[in-house]
Amino acid sequence: MKYFYDYKVKYQEVDDRKKLRLFNLENYLLEVAGTVADELGFGIAQLHPIGLTWIITRLSAQMYELPGPCEHLRIETWIESNAHMLSTRDFRIYAGDKLIGQVKSVWAVLDMNKREIVNAFDMPIFEGCVDGEVLDMPRVRMTTIPEPTGSVPHTIVYSDLDYNKHCNSCKYLQAMIDAYLPDYYGKKVRIDINYSKEVMLGEELMTYYLVTEDGVQYQQKNSAGETSCSAKITITPNP
Repeated sequence: MKYFYDYKVKYQEVDDRKKLRLFNLENYLLEVAGTVADELGFGIAQLHPIGLTWIITRLSAQMYELPGPCEHLRIETWIESNAHMLSTRDFRIYAGDKLIGQVKSVWAVLDMNKREIVNAFDMPIFEGCVDGEVLDMPRVRMTTIPEPTGSVPHTIVYSDLDYNKHCNSCKYLQAMIDAYLPDYYGKKVRIDINYSKEVMLGEELMTYYLVTEDGVQYQQKNSAGETSCSAKITITPNP
């Protein structure tokens, strides 16, 4: 089954080029995914009381263009699969009748006490929720950055945290773009993000970036030198 949600882009969500910021776009997607989960009976309201919560592990977004302030968006979403401890949720983004983007995201259920991923999809609340349509978006593999172009530190503060008591998913992307902003305006832009290790209040998140011919690659490490998040922004000129 498909679900549809409408948004109007706010002035505070666009940048100095009058285009929706990429991390604000991600926030839309997380909100839609959470709303669907709530409506289907396995959202945060249902999971938190039993010590569980949702976390995103991977996101790939292909945007053909970015909307501006006051534009009306319609986001279509569905659950592709719930298997192997992971839930795949897909999205299409429309401005009017025009398709301007598509997204594939992968989620897991986290035990909040053990801070471990668990297999919850045999619970009755998940029965009958899978649509099954597969969105064709080949996965982009992340590699370690051997010699970064630059690096920028950031200490996790109160405003970075979410209800799961760790750094909000969108804040990783925000720190990356603050460290280095590639010129993707007026072009097709693809964002691939892998979340691998949560970061807590007071930890230092170091963002390393490598500028490439087709965009920029990011790798973020925590205070222990472990990779917390990695990403790549790929830019393709419009014909």
